[in-house]
Amino acid sequence: MTSLDKPTEETEADDARAVTEAALFEAFGGVRGMVETVLPGLLFVTIFTINNDLHMSAIAALAVSVVLVVVRLAMKDTVKHAFSGVFGVAFGVVFAMMTDNAKNFYLPGMLYTLGLALAYIVTTLAGVPLIGLILGPVFKENLSWRTRNPGRKKAYAKASYAWGLILLAKSAILFPLYWWADTEQLGWVLVILKIPPFLLAVWLTWVFLAKAPPPIDVFAEMEAAEKAEAEQARRESAERDDSADSAGGRHRKA
Repeated sequence: MTSLDKPTEETEADDARAVTEAALFEAFGGVRGMVETVLPGLLFVTIFTINNDLHMSAIAALAVSVVLVVVRLAMKDTVKHAFSGVFGVAFGVVFAMMTDNAKNFYLPGMLYTLGLALAYIVTTLAGVPLIGLILGPVFKENLSWRTRNPGRKKAYAKASYAWGLILLAKSAILFPLYWWADTEQLGWVLVILKIPPFLLAVWLTWVFLAKAPPPIDVFAEMEAAEKAEAEQARRESAERDDSADSAGGRHRKA
């Protein structure tokens, strides 16, 4: 390795880490996505703690979720995180209203967390780690990591296990509280546990992927293949035209 090689390799590694960080930021919604995740539940438990009014708390939480979507639409921004928040809050509101139990506002989200934890673990055991399915399109590699990039598949497996175990640990805290704690206690613990486990999982994902081989850009490969086919077709067409011109010249001489 020459003195010029090392800085180049370090620069490439830094670029790869930066790309990984940006992709994770995009995939999981960034700071704004975290705010949209926390705000409805925070508003619900704050209002319920003040006046114990299920209907007011539920309506406020749902209203702020809708406002977040409207803001996204007005700014022509992606709405997938805000929409998922609206649906989650709506399920919680309906369930709490139907059972007349404010604690049930949190139950659909808790069940979703548990189901997602199991999905991360089961898909990894099946050889198709869920985090790879989520991030593959973001990195423009789709499913190429399954057969063509074993080091990257291993990193996705580690990340998926990390997500699964972190969410299982979160569920292990929340479900006993659902049965034993009151609505306010459960709600504040849920608010506290929204961001730290998420950030830990994202950080571990970044660590695993930053050390993994770079993704295979299948979109670039497809574009290159299409260009090569077009160039080959152009050359063959030119050769046919040249052959036709040569044949015509011989015919005129004859």
